[in-house]
Amino acid sequence: MKRSRPLVVVIGLAVAGLVMLAWTQTWFTVHLDHSAAVVKTVDADGATVVPQYTAVAIASLALFLALTIAGRVVRVVLAVVQVLLGVAVVVTGAAALSDPVAAARSAVGSVAGVSDIGAVRQVVTSVDVSVWPVVGIIGGVLAALLGVAVLFLQRSWPGPSRRYGDAATPGSASATDVTATHPDGGPTLVGTGARTPVVRDAVVDWDDLSAGVDPTAVDVVDGRVRTTDAVGSSERRPTGDAIDHEEHREQH
Repeated sequence: MKRSRPLVVVIGLAVAGLVMLAWTQTWFTVHLDHSAAVVKTVDADGATVVPQYTAVAIASLALFLALTIAGRVVRVVLAVVQVLLGVAVVVTGAAALSDPVAAARSAVGSVAGVSDIGAVRQVVTSVDVSVWPVVGIIGGVLAALLGVAVLFLQRSWPGPSRRYGDAATPGSASATDVTATHPDGGPTLVGTGARTPVVRDAVVDWDDLSAGVDPTAVDVVDGRVRTTDAVGSSERRPTGDAIDHEEHREQH
């Protein structure tokens, strides 16, 4: 279940592509009365019959791409929106399929010179329906079902990944944990705190070097000085000289 998100996203993109493909194809071939028009037939494609499909398909594409990085609350909102987009595809497609003449009115009017729906019906003798209206409606049904599936599957999906995480939450160990070396050699957790960057000063750094303290190995954690050996990564407790030099650094 946790690995279902890539599959859902791929299927969602495919369904949106199917709706877009149906939008580009011919839905109805309208046959006209010879005495009322100069042409015998008019092809009405999806762009003419259901112009809403292109906006819905693009929105669905963007929605499934957003699912790859969205958090749990946003995923629920996107799933509900996806269901509504699928319902919109089904409703508009079914409306066009139920009355092909009305759906193709603009295509017929451009060649017959009429715009009123009553006049359009008079010049139309028959309509041939292709398979693409059904394909578009099926795409809408799949889109709505996929939105419902996201509502249930997204609970097991991991949250958005962060390449650079924020500070750790209280009570959890992190890179900012302050540790000290136990007498027997093992690390001992002292506490957690936020690192305070030390402001560099050439004069103070020179004084630190003269006193035998590595200025690059001094950190301030929760107002306390922490130094590390210059040779390795093990930490040592601050000495009185290090604290005096840190006070001298703050005065500068």
